[in-house]
Amino acid sequence: MYSNDEKRDMILIYGEKNTETFMKRLTHNYHVNMIKEIKTQRTLPEHQLFIIDLTCHDSLPLLKQAEKLGLFKSPFRWILYGPVATVSSFYFAVDSRVFIIEPDRVETIYKYSQKSSFVRDDVTSLSKRTNLMGATIKISIVITNPDSLNHLWDYRNKHIDAISKLNYILVHQLMSYLNASKEIIIQKTWGYKNQTTGLYSGMAGDLQKGVANLGGTPLFFTTDRIDIIDYIAATTPTYMKFIFKAPPLTYVTNVFTLPFAASVWHYCFVMVAVVVIFVYLVVLWEWKEVKFRKTISGKHGDTLRPNIFDVMMMEIGAITQQGSDVEPQSIAGRIIFIFTLTTLMFLYTSYSANIVALLQSTTDSIKTLDDLLHSRIKLGVEDIVYAHYYFENAVDPTRRAIYEQKVAPKGQKPSFMKAEEGIRRVQEGFFAFHIELNTGYKIISDVFQEGEKCGLKEIEYVNLIEPWLATEKKSPYKEVMKIGMRKIHETGIQNREIRRVYTRKPQCHTRGSNFGSVGLIDCYSAFLIFGIGIGLGVLLFVLELIAKEYFLRKIHTEN
Repeated sequence: MYSNDEKRDMILIYGEKNTETFMKRLTHNYHVNMIKEIKTQRTLPEHQLFIIDLTCHDSLPLLKQAEKLGLFKSPFRWILYGPVATVSSFYFAVDSRVFIIEPDRVETIYKYSQKSSFVRDDVTSLSKRTNLMGATIKISIVITNPDSLNHLWDYRNKHIDAISKLNYILVHQLMSYLNASKEIIIQKTWGYKNQTTGLYSGMAGDLQKGVANLGGTPLFFTTDRIDIIDYIAATTPTYMKFIFKAPPLTYVTNVFTLPFAASVWHYCFVMVAVVVIFVYLVVLWEWKEVKFRKTISGKHGDTLRPNIFDVMMMEIGAITQQGSDVEPQSIAGRIIFIFTLTTLMFLYTSYSANIVALLQSTTDSIKTLDDLLHSRIKLGVEDIVYAHYYFENAVDPTRRAIYEQKVAPKGQKPSFMKAEEGIRRVQEGFFAFHIELNTGYKIISDVFQEGEKCGLKEIEYVNLIEPWLATEKKSPYKEVMKIGMRKIHETGIQNREIRRVYTRKPQCHTRGSNFGSVGLIDCYSAFLIFGIGIGLGVLLFVLELIAKEYFLRKIHTEN
């Protein structure tokens, strides 16, 4: 028994004069020297030429062995001497390079299919085999929604099975270009490997088993699929990403500190401290000055006392634009108070104007999967076959953590849902939905208000290039299909169908009118301050009660 490499080397012949000698050596098993000679001159398959004399009595067994080894497929080339009828039972496919030499002519011969008869062409017609003369091509396509079978041509519900509908049209154009008839096989899934048997399900399985010649729905490149199928053309700009509305700025930071630069805040604190000190000194002078004593004693209720806490309360009233029920009595004190109110009024106006703008602003802080994982945004995934596969089989630590912590936490129902439900939750905010972009943007265009289309963000989860059409491994139609798909691309048919079927990201035209109500999260800092104030007040009140009780008991004990 010999290996495939040895058998292949035994078939390779370098000239007509060697044929008889080689056949004798093969018949009598004197092949050792020939194998050694060929292996020392080994070349690439596309540079190998096989020459066979069909009048030799052992030529047919030799050709049968070559057929088993797959040597009639491209890029191997053959030159056969003798009548065509001798090899009529062999299948020289469309991609073969077989030349037949007869006494009066030299031609190329090939068959459109296993059952068809030989086509005999001039040797210059090798590049003109795109006319398959009605040969049947078996095409496997993926349909996830049964209703899509009713709308493969009419452009209705374009966002449902969009990739299948688009490529069904393109494959129809390809069959028209090749003059071939098609037989459609419907599958529910693209196909994934069974680790036990090594066989694939769905469309990939049809191509692996030879049930289909062409996969009519594109597949993503994966390392395991490269061994069972051949990719021929990129047809669809299909990408799967998380779509979400950029969260408000208040979601990630305290907007109440943002209106002023750090230097302005510093100057404001210094100014307030200086005003408190000067007002305190003026009030202290007023209470010691003889000419103000009578006035102060008559207006004791509305006169500012020389107490640092009273002065600070007056200043806080000015800062918050609430005014004060007490004031200095001297002209100097009133001048300081008036200019303090005026200065703080301008600062308050500037602060309020900036707050209004900031409350309507969004943040760009969520840019990566890691940012998404550690944000408070909830996640959801479109309930479709390939989404389950890529999320459930994620290996990368961040992607795995996203699935286990946010998509399918242990003990909770996994967040797989219909496209419409996921986009509705995106519209409500604080939700990122993983979906094929065409499907997502079609629904967004239909249900979002114009202002809501602004600030849409995307983050890629499945890091794959766009999907490609595929054929069975070493398909005889691979090259002619590649030529056909290139023609469809060059003539603009592919681009036209993409624009008709696929929905692009909605443009933002009315960002200025996108006003929303202020929510609790926007006022978080304000309520936090309020809560801290109440807590301190209650704490001091309790301490006062304790102190009062302590002193009352002490007085009672002393008496």
